[in-house]
Amino acid sequence: MRWKLPAGVLMALAFLIPAVPATAQTEPPVLNEACQTVERKVYTDIRELVTIDLDTATNVEVRVLANQILAAANADSLPVLPDAIQEHLDGTADELRAFLKADVQNAWSTALRVTVVRTLTGAGANVKAAAQKALDEGTVDAYLAYLNNGLYAARALDCASQPAPTPTAQPVPTPSATPSATTTIAPAPAPSASLGAPGGEGGGLPVTGANTAAVAGIGGALLLLGGAGYLIGRRRRSRFVA
Repeated sequence: MRWKLPAGVLMALAFLIPAVPATAQTEPPVLNEACQTVERKVYTDIRELVTIDLDTATNVEVRVLANQILAAANADSLPVLPDAIQEHLDGTADELRAFLKADVQNAWSTALRVTVVRTLTGAGANVKAAAQKALDEGTVDAYLAYLNNGLYAARALDCASQPAPTPTAQPVPTPSATPSATTTIAPAPAPSASLGAPGGEGGGLPVTGANTAAVAGIGGALLLLGGAGYLIGRRRRSRFVA
């Protein structure tokens, strides 16, 4: 039969589980795979969490310890280990105690080894050499030393050995021809002489309109006056002869 805990006890366990250590936030920055500055990630040594005697500890103490290790494994994004712990947390108290006494370190070592192998993707020569050295030693201490320090030291060497990017020569724009400051202003064409203006070149048309009517009127008046004078003079001569 699986070992169960009341809900109140489980809530108490959640408060007892320590938070992720804040030391990672105070660590000096390091370089990532792209040689960019990032925050250092520090992997937890879960052996430091085991502060109880697993042979004499109560079932509650064993369960609290298992949850503390599970929280650290999840914070470190480790493979394998979280699933193994959760599986035994779902089992009996005796199975969980046996796992913590005999198998948890093996699962943790496997998880650290897989994490070391993952750092080889796209790695430089120095990182590959440091990772291979840790893998050849095959101990938890070697894995932790590489993941917490050796990886970053080797990566810094690889980034420093990369050739500096050659700046691309930017084409110098050819200045376009600027227009001359002196602007030649074409002379305005002289207005042609009015065809009807007097004295214009090339001759003009006869004057018509109001001036012509006035001259004709004066001429007609003179003719009338001349005719009337002629008639009056003739009548006078006729009377005188008679």
